[in-house]
Amino acid sequence: MDNFTFYNPTRVIFGKGAISNLPGYLPSEQTILMLYGGGSIKKNFVYTAVQAALSGFRVVEFGGISSNPDYETCSQVIELVLREKIGFILAVGGGSVIDASKLIAAAAQNPQVDAWDIVTKKAPFNGALPVGVVLTLAATGSEMNNISVISRLSTQEKFAFSSDALFPRFAILDPHTTDSLPVNQIRNGLVDAFIHVGEQYMTFPNHNPLVDRQAEAIFNTLIEVASDALLIPANYNARAAYMWCATQALNGHLRCGAVQDWATHRIGHELTALYGLAHAETLAPIWISLLRYKMQDKLEKLVQYGQRVWNLQGGNQQELAEQAIAKTELFFNRIGMPTHLKDYNINVEEAAREIEHRFTERAVVWGERQDVTPKRSAEIVRNAV
Repeated sequence: MDNFTFYNPTRVIFGKGAISNLPGYLPSEQTILMLYGGGSIKKNFVYTAVQAALSGFRVVEFGGISSNPDYETCSQVIELVLREKIGFILAVGGGSVIDASKLIAAAAQNPQVDAWDIVTKKAPFNGALPVGVVLTLAATGSEMNNISVISRLSTQEKFAFSSDALFPRFAILDPHTTDSLPVNQIRNGLVDAFIHVGEQYMTFPNHNPLVDRQAEAIFNTLIEVASDALLIPANYNARAAYMWCATQALNGHLRCGAVQDWATHRIGHELTALYGLAHAETLAPIWISLLRYKMQDKLEKLVQYGQRVWNLQGGNQQELAEQAIAKTELFFNRIGMPTHLKDYNINVEEAAREIEHRFTERAVVWGERQDVTPKRSAEIVRNAV
């Protein structure tokens, strides 16, 4: 088990009617930016509930953060924050809105630093405006972590960055906020959370039994509740379990002393940047392909996963690993998630060449062994056909 430092200051308020607690966590003396997406919150109770909770506060609204939040829109909001002297950002939405709020918070607090340099060059910055969250889509865990992922439309790029200054001060999680979401967004959230766990678990044995068991508990819970979580109208208990799994999958607990991979995410980011797919839609084909490509390196953990999560018995290690991957792919397919890039009409050879070119230019390698080279990344993409 490796040495680690764990820090997470985010306060979570979870359950039915949790939005009513919002006023107690907001600064009364600051102008608040209410940041949200394309307006879906106005089609259910969320916008009205947040507006009621914000009564008596000075509020400026900005709606229009897109899925895969982009630098161009964030730049507009940064100007708004500076012009209106915003002191607090309230992100009402899913991971895209929360990720955008984190970049906006950092850049507005540090206007002397180029915002894109914060994203791509790890440019140092001094603190950030405080951010609070009302979560409406469980997927990324951004409501309780210090990570943000931002795209740039003009260059078709997508990058992640992080800082302890970016932890939200609080996160309000009411599973009822997901009631009006389309099934494909719930599907995406389930897969996103599942693979977040996988990126931190599916590496090699590291004498970390507690964290392994925590990861396996999330795997098992997502599998157990997935079908009910997809129901419309929503099954509250299933949505609640799924929402909490998604938060726990990437709030830092599973990386404590763990060896991590993240190659699937790095490749997936490029596919989103190039083709506009939803985040989880890129992850599912790439993770299945990567597990098969890296099976020997991940053999022991694949076997452990197969036995503890899928209750596989008998056979040699190779057979158990293959069955574990097949079970995972079947699970994704069963909840409606494609696991082949051809399902999105992507030219796989073109995508592989472009991703190899980009990774070669940046001189980057990925994976828990730092051996997923640009060439191997391209092979994983080709195998995801």
